[in-house]
Amino acid sequence: MAYTAVTDTPATGGATAAQHAAPARGLLAWAVRHSGWLGPIAVALFAGLLRFWDLGTPNAFVFDETYYPKDAWSLLHLGYEGVWPDDANQQILAPSQKIPLTPAPEFVAHPPLGKWVISLGEWVFGLHPFGWRVMVALLGTLSVLMLARIGRRLLSSTLLGCTAALLMAVDGLHFVMSRVGLLDGVSMVFVLGAFGSLLIDRDHTRAVLEAARAEGGRAGDEVRLGLRPWRIAAGVLLGCACAVKWNGLQILLVFTVLTLLWDRAGRRRAGAHRPTRALLRRDALPGLLSTVGAAALVYLAAWTGWFATDGGYGRHWADHRAGLSMARTPLVDIPLPQVPMTWVPAALRSWWHYHAQMYDFNTGLSSPHTYQSNPWSWLVQGRPVSMYWQQVPQGQQGCTSSGGCASQILALGTPLLWWTACFALAYALWRWFFRRDWRAGAVLAGVAGIYLPWFQYQHRTIFSFYMVLLVPFLCLAVAMMLGALLGPARSTVRRRRWGAAGAGLIVFAIVGCFAYFHPLYTAEVIPMSDWQDRMWFTSWI
Repeated sequence: MAYTAVTDTPATGGATAAQHAAPARGLLAWAVRHSGWLGPIAVALFAGLLRFWDLGTPNAFVFDETYYPKDAWSLLHLGYEGVWPDDANQQILAPSQKIPLTPAPEFVAHPPLGKWVISLGEWVFGLHPFGWRVMVALLGTLSVLMLARIGRRLLSSTLLGCTAALLMAVDGLHFVMSRVGLLDGVSMVFVLGAFGSLLIDRDHTRAVLEAARAEGGRAGDEVRLGLRPWRIAAGVLLGCACAVKWNGLQILLVFTVLTLLWDRAGRRRAGAHRPTRALLRRDALPGLLSTVGAAALVYLAAWTGWFATDGGYGRHWADHRAGLSMARTPLVDIPLPQVPMTWVPAALRSWWHYHAQMYDFNTGLSSPHTYQSNPWSWLVQGRPVSMYWQQVPQGQQGCTSSGGCASQILALGTPLLWWTACFALAYALWRWFFRRDWRAGAVLAGVAGIYLPWFQYQHRTIFSFYMVLLVPFLCLAVAMMLGALLGPARSTVRRRRWGAAGAGLIVFAIVGCFAYFHPLYTAEVIPMSDWQDRMWFTSWI
């Protein structure tokens, strides 16, 4: 009886525990089933908290914010970029306040879409730092969610996808460019979205080809792939990127070639006897129309405000001219004679002439700048850009240091992440060349389209923060390398444990590095000695 009493009591308690544990196990199973979304959303919420916290600080125009938020405000009220009044040059307004904008047009060097995006925040919150930064911060947060899902699809692992997103969430350059009203952070989201759309299109296309092959016949040669909405979506997003900054054009060309190469490989795998011929017959023209054609239409639509109004810069240049007469054209860098083109509407001829002027400016800009740098130094963060600097005396703005304090926004990529990415890119290159890993090739294509074209402009005044577009692909490369370090699922337990420890240590070190440099990303007032400790190289000053 005593034994029964002893055993009965735990049995009753165990049944109660099982009743309570069942919902817990059910919740855990639900979380595991939906981890493909829960993990990315969790990382994105973390990134959003970082980016929106104290977003309105500093309460001033930071670096090139002196241009784009003002252009956005002009677009919102005039439909085109107008000349900013001198007496309101540094003025910050609430939503209900107005600036008496002059109708005189302003020459600008970049297309209008990125400024239209910034203007959405100003429409709600006014010409205020939070207003002109909020849309960029929102898109920066969204890009973290997108990268988690893209990495999950590319690397076939939710863990690696979320790791890539976490790395981007704690990259200093991405963080800074998500908290300032500049154009590059906007362009980055469109490029990343286009890359993800092409990945989805690739998977859907492979599924169609495999299904056709299973039915028999020469599916690789004959099957028509039909309408491909995800490839059209990629073209639309790449058109948006071009309508923010022109460096989207090189990415458009590289991604177009990439998707056509994927089509050829897919047809060869599906049994095509002549995959190149099948590509040219079935996919080349639809591919060009889906990407380049869609991008061209979107780019043109982005200039609707300029076409719909009469006050834009150069809007009526061609009204009394019979043809095109310009020093240069955006396509060939040679002088051209006047070309009779009266059959082309005057507005389009004026628009083309405006683009020739923009091309001259963007390729010929060589005015020295303190923080300009050479593309050779960008991957190692040799010369980051100081976007805001203020030396704070003791007793002001909470400074208690006898040596004074500093407040800075430094567009510095998290050093340990970027230095790790250099090894990761070398690994991706090896994996693509020797293993023919298409995933490594996809990452390298993004790197090539974003990074390599800048080497032809080494004479131009250029800056390292342009590489915020590269950050997602660097994080994917690092995640791929960490996946190799972790080892395949068939590895021994000991091998997986050591791999997990090594990969976790790298991620932990990168997060810690970001935390260490965080004051330099947010204009936090810190003692001058702490600021000096973070200047690891003289080229950072």
